[in-house]
Amino acid sequence: MLTHSEVFDSYIKCPTKCWLLLSGAQPTQSMFASWDASRADRYRSEVTDRLLGKISRDQHVSSVYQHRDLRLSIEHLRSATWRFAINVTLSLDVGGRAGIEKEGNVDSFTAGNGLLPEADQQARPAIEIRLDAIEKLPPVGRGKLSTFIPIRFFASNQISSSERMTLALDALALTEMLGRPVQFGKIIHGDEHSIMNIKTAALFGQLRRHSDAIETLTHQKTPPHVTLIRHCAECQFRTLCRQVAIEKDDLTLLSNMNAKERQKLNEKGIFTVTQLSYTFRPRRKSIKRADKAEKFTQALRALSLRENKIYVSGRAAFEFDGTPVFLDVEGLPDRDFYYLIGFRVGSGQCVKSHSLWADDKQDEARIWQQFLRILVRIDRPQIIHYGSYESRFFAKMRARYASVANSKTEYALDHAINLLSVIYSKIYFPTFSNGLKEIGQKLGCRWTDPDASGAASIVWREQWDSTRSNDLRDKILLYNEEDCLALSTVADTVKALCERKGDLENWKAPGNEAVVNIDSIKRQKIFPLGRNDFVLPELDQINRAAYWDYQRTRIILRTDKHVKEAEKAQSRSSKKVLIVDKIVNHFTRPDCCPNCNDNRFEAHRLRRRTVLDIAFGRHGIKRWIVRHIDRGYLCKSCGFSFYGSDSQTLHSKYGWGFRSYVIYQLIELKIPGTTISRSLNQLLGFSIPHSAVPLQKRLASSYYEETYNEILNQLVSGSLIHVDETQVTIDRSTSYVWVFASHNSVAYKYTDSREGEMVQEILLNFKGVLVTDFYSAYDSIRCPQQKCLIHLIRDINEDLLKNPFDVEFKQLVSDFSAMLKSIIETVDRFGLKARFLRKHKRQVAAFFRMASTRHFESELTKKYLKRFIKNADRLFTFLDYDNVPWNNNNAEHAIKPFAMLRHHIGGLSSPKGIKEYLILLSIEETCKYRGVRFLDFLLSGERSIDTFCAMPRSRLRSCSSAGIAANT
Repeated sequence: MLTHSEVFDSYIKCPTKCWLLLSGAQPTQSMFASWDASRADRYRSEVTDRLLGKISRDQHVSSVYQHRDLRLSIEHLRSATWRFAINVTLSLDVGGRAGIEKEGNVDSFTAGNGLLPEADQQARPAIEIRLDAIEKLPPVGRGKLSTFIPIRFFASNQISSSERMTLALDALALTEMLGRPVQFGKIIHGDEHSIMNIKTAALFGQLRRHSDAIETLTHQKTPPHVTLIRHCAECQFRTLCRQVAIEKDDLTLLSNMNAKERQKLNEKGIFTVTQLSYTFRPRRKSIKRADKAEKFTQALRALSLRENKIYVSGRAAFEFDGTPVFLDVEGLPDRDFYYLIGFRVGSGQCVKSHSLWADDKQDEARIWQQFLRILVRIDRPQIIHYGSYESRFFAKMRARYASVANSKTEYALDHAINLLSVIYSKIYFPTFSNGLKEIGQKLGCRWTDPDASGAASIVWREQWDSTRSNDLRDKILLYNEEDCLALSTVADTVKALCERKGDLENWKAPGNEAVVNIDSIKRQKIFPLGRNDFVLPELDQINRAAYWDYQRTRIILRTDKHVKEAEKAQSRSSKKVLIVDKIVNHFTRPDCCPNCNDNRFEAHRLRRRTVLDIAFGRHGIKRWIVRHIDRGYLCKSCGFSFYGSDSQTLHSKYGWGFRSYVIYQLIELKIPGTTISRSLNQLLGFSIPHSAVPLQKRLASSYYEETYNEILNQLVSGSLIHVDETQVTIDRSTSYVWVFASHNSVAYKYTDSREGEMVQEILLNFKGVLVTDFYSAYDSIRCPQQKCLIHLIRDINEDLLKNPFDVEFKQLVSDFSAMLKSIIETVDRFGLKARFLRKHKRQVAAFFRMASTRHFESELTKKYLKRFIKNADRLFTFLDYDNVPWNNNNAEHAIKPFAMLRHHIGGLSSPKGIKEYLILLSIEETCKYRGVRFLDFLLSGERSIDTFCAMPRSRLRSCSSAGIAANT
């Protein structure tokens, strides 16, 4: 249903404003709203005069000259001879275009003009749309109809979305009347009377949704929930809405809290600022986020308001590096014109203020150059401003005008400080927002004019342009100077807060607010662990004397002989000498000296190495100690000392069986390294340190790097790859592990970030089908892709539970699930064979055809519809290929072993250590996928899994024994 233009415009800006207008609420006086309305009237008259001055009298009709309200009906539009109709009203009844002006007196129409005087109306229709102008274009061919184009006049130079929607409303009204779509409209706007052509038909869907919402609003007895937004600054109901929000202590009082955040809090039963304040809990400092910016917390702002205290983060830092220059710039954003540069130099008693005024845009360059010349004369100027408006001002001025070639000014501009960025998320004042005026008023600053604001300054400047009144100019200059003073006060307060971070208990802010350091707030623990903090040192000393290890080794040891014997037994076990099971002599005499190739050398000395190993039998393992003896030689010619054997065994303290057993327990059984070393010492009588386990991991990963590369190459050259990623904490930061999996191979890869360059590089030459989730990094990979439908189904189910009354979404999900169910039934019956699955492509095409042509009102439904259409060529790729799954469970299953490994690593690794883990885990999982025992593969010493799999099963154990022997 269509609505009145003014009501529709108010709804676009704010539903509450629309309801108040419909209910007849009396607005308060708003300087900006009054000025904006008068400016619109003046601009409309100006454009009308200019437009009518270009055409003859018989080519237009206008209420301006007719001195009456002009109302057009469908018959009048069809028979009209005019080219332009100015300031007219389209009248529609509830039934739409068919009954336009049904009860009007046709005989009273002015011939040829299609005008109906308001006095001749017998009954006013339900809907009236007032248009600034309508242009009629003659037919472009025989049998064609005239084209009508709605025209809107807007004084602003920049056109907003609400103004586009207003024009679309005019076009839709004409569409309803004519019975054919009005595709385009025109907007005449700005100082230059620029013409913008708008494709209005593209906005009709959104327009109808707004119209339906307004229809619901008209029958609503209670106002919609009050929401304070940016439009409130120029709205005539702002005082009323803010009063209601304050009475309710509503969450909308907190700026920067969007509708989604409020909705989430409402679902938890939190509706007021006071309720929100009780949810704040000081969090443990995250190791992962140690180098990242702090997150803004609305709950802490609410706590600050409730307690009327200033909360300061320990990471807040601010100081004056030189002479402070507190800058505030005034401008007209619509005209992209900066007319006043106000700044206050110095702080304390030595202060000097400057106000650089521009009468017109030609003066803008002058005040900019003047500002730079003053800046040069200041000793080490440090520019301080509030908000991003001044940052954009610097960028535009430097691009628009050549700045003075001075390193001092360039440095000052490059290092200007935005005080708002210093305050945000680090300092919480007891205010609803971080606005300069709100914080300044809290700190005792006052403005001479109670209505002073950025919007008011725009009105004053526009009025000054018309009147050149000195009073208006002085009012703007005073407002700007008071802004600079408030900025100076806030900056001094922030500086003092940052300097006193460690001593804030007895310090009061200028507004007499108490100050609290956020880091000093103790975290409340339900089950507190760790050492207690005692007030008296004597109590701390008594508490330490009660520790278990202190009592056992210092107190009980003196009186209990059993404890004393246990301590001695533990000391003896660490010094135990292991019995050698086998001695291997390496006395092979070399042919010549490896240094000079001379064959004259003599026996020199013996080298002995005891190797700790584990021997594997048919039904068990045992400790196996081997002593290797090698003879050394001394060259008579060059004096070079060398040994006869170059066996790698002589360079390692641990044998291959030992290494295989450790890697098996570490990687496949996911046993922590310290537990492995303790179990080996207890069960096999070793005395190995904990560092022996990571050493075996490093040596094994180096040995099997060739195997890992072979697995990765086989994956890339295959026909199917599943890819997924998961997080891992390394060096107090978040890194990522990617898994590449097929039906018989798995490879893991480590990266510092979640960027997709590594994946794209690995899969550069991949020609098979890639199965992934919906992460956008995969979209740029050039190969057929299948998105995981399980991810999609989980998301759909979650949103379905959250929105049980969304009928449109339910219907869309029902259609999608019915289609997918029939496909899965075919998969269950025939497997993943394309010859049986291709028949469902027609069903899929019908679903997408339906989804793209139907009109949906629900935002959630439109969101999923957009997702379906975006991934249309990736959701059902498996219908065209054999053995391509419709889900990414293969990769998700491969992530589980790493997740278990990550659990016992506990973030206590390094990038190098994680890469070693991933090489061995890739081999272990690939062996599992291929039905091979990981321990047998390790014991064999073989590097190729394919070669090992090709061996007869009867040879595997002998191969394992051979591998031990070869490395022993």
